[in-house]
Amino acid sequence: MVTQMEMFSFGWLIVPIVLGGVVIGVVFACGLVIVSEQEVGIVVKKFAAKGLAPGKIIALNNEAGYQADTLSPGWHWGFWPWQFEVRKEKAIVVPQGEIALVVAADGESIPPERILAKVVDCNNFQDARKFLTKGGEKGRQMGYLTAGTYRINTALFTVITAANGTKNGIPAERLKVHTVLPDQVGIVTALDGAPINPGEIAGPMVPGHENFQNGQTFISNGGRRGLQEQVLLSGSWNLNPWFTQVEQVPMTEIPIGYVGVVISYVGKAHEDVSGSAFTHGDLVHPGHKGVWTEPLYPGKHPLNSRVMKVELVPTTNIVLNWSNRSEGHRYDDKLSTLKVRSRDGFAFEIQVAQIIHVGALDAPKVISRVGSMQNLVDHVLEPTIGNYFRNSAQDYTVLDFLSARSDRQSEAAEYIKKALRIYDVQAIDTLIGEIQPPAELMLTQTERKIAEEQRKTYEVQQMAQSQRQQLVRETALAEIQQEMVKSEQSVQISKLKADAHVQEATGDAEATKLKAVGEAEGIRAIGQAKAETYRAGVNAIGGQGFTAMQLMQIIGDRQVRLIPDVLVGGSNGNSNGLVDGLLSMLLWNQSGKDWHHEVKPTDGSTAGENGQPLPKAKADIIAQQLSDGPFPQA
Repeated sequence: MVTQMEMFSFGWLIVPIVLGGVVIGVVFACGLVIVSEQEVGIVVKKFAAKGLAPGKIIALNNEAGYQADTLSPGWHWGFWPWQFEVRKEKAIVVPQGEIALVVAADGESIPPERILAKVVDCNNFQDARKFLTKGGEKGRQMGYLTAGTYRINTALFTVITAANGTKNGIPAERLKVHTVLPDQVGIVTALDGAPINPGEIAGPMVPGHENFQNGQTFISNGGRRGLQEQVLLSGSWNLNPWFTQVEQVPMTEIPIGYVGVVISYVGKAHEDVSGSAFTHGDLVHPGHKGVWTEPLYPGKHPLNSRVMKVELVPTTNIVLNWSNRSEGHRYDDKLSTLKVRSRDGFAFEIQVAQIIHVGALDAPKVISRVGSMQNLVDHVLEPTIGNYFRNSAQDYTVLDFLSARSDRQSEAAEYIKKALRIYDVQAIDTLIGEIQPPAELMLTQTERKIAEEQRKTYEVQQMAQSQRQQLVRETALAEIQQEMVKSEQSVQISKLKADAHVQEATGDAEATKLKAVGEAEGIRAIGQAKAETYRAGVNAIGGQGFTAMQLMQIIGDRQVRLIPDVLVGGSNGNSNGLVDGLLSMLLWNQSGKDWHHEVKPTDGSTAGENGQPLPKAKADIIAQQLSDGPFPQA
């Protein structure tokens, strides 16, 4: 038995079921379709009075099948289930940094000359009706979707994103926004457009396509399929991988000490602007085909290396060696030592170094003339310098070439400078290195030189011996002369000494003579004076008084003892005994100074005062006085 509570619970279950059935009935009866915010409704009409035209899959005029118009988010009435089927698809989301490609299942056929469908204004493929009515073409679309959310009729369009790209045969990385790295350029190849004109290797620049992001404008403005002259610079670009392929390459770098001469294979028609004086090549303005008149200076340049060639030309001095060594630039790798023949028929080798310089403004002329720096070396410098030395060597013998090397070098430098100036190349200097004459000639010359040097050595030695003999001879002579001089000087000195002795003896003799005469004269004068004095004394006081006075003076001057040692007495009682005694004492006192010493004169003369011998003249005078007596005769 069912309780009241059970009946109440069952009633609450019946209410939702009844209400749901009512809603379903209303929806079914009114044809209501509800589309949420992130959905799009794809409508399929199950039956209609007329069917689709052959080849069509999208109905534009209420034909049975997929309808062109979609249902946007919201409530939609009148889509009765017995007549319509509405499929709800999620909106297409393209993330940032990606693009999405579109394939149309319906539309007009793509013209045979193109591979991608043209772009029509259809609100980024969200308006299928407009796409079909405006001439949209079936197949892969030129247009693409950038980052955003799109409600697209998936019955008409297949959208390929990075998420499903692999399933559709497109790598996910190709559906990323294309980024050209710094210091790189993008070389673009267009996969659609008109064919390139005959004789061209790349499509010309076309304006307005926003760096190949607007493919329809590119084609409408005459863009050509294939390699493009224009490049992509550093940055991010929305590129349709069905329309373009991009290869990134480094920028063209011109190092310090070089300029870059551009040889362009694309551009405007060739127009030579080199002038009538330049007859060995053509030059064009930048942007034209040919060798550009303006070189590229050091730095990085965004050039298309697929359609342009840049020839580096050193603007610093270049050394080229015709020898077994090469410089770092490697231009002289093929150069070797020059083999020449002299006038006397000997073959010998010469090493040459040539220094050249190419000015920055002359670089385009040089490249237009010869094509490259290597061609300049191989086709101009090598034959010019090689032939000059081969020709000039025939004017001289090997020995002349060796002995006058500096003259040959000056001549070569002058000639080569003029020859290279024709090619707009400056010859800075020409240097002759090692010269390798024939071995047999050098052997002969060496032997001759050795013999000559030996001869010179012998001559020098002989000269040295002669000079040595002469030196010995002159040394001996000098020594003999020195002895002779010494002897002569000795003789002269002896003679001078003898003369001096003679003069000295003569002087001494004269001096002695004069001294003796003088002393004699003095004594005589003194004696005469004394005599006069004595006479005057005698005359004044008498003879005895004067005598006594003199005796007393003598006794006082000589300190004579008053008591004599010898008593003098007269033998005959003569009154003169005292006087004789005094005179005897006086004579004894003059013979010696004291009583204990006896002075003996050495010459037999009479001794004087202090024991010194009296001069003979004086002694004679005293003796004379003594003999005459104490008083002079009247």
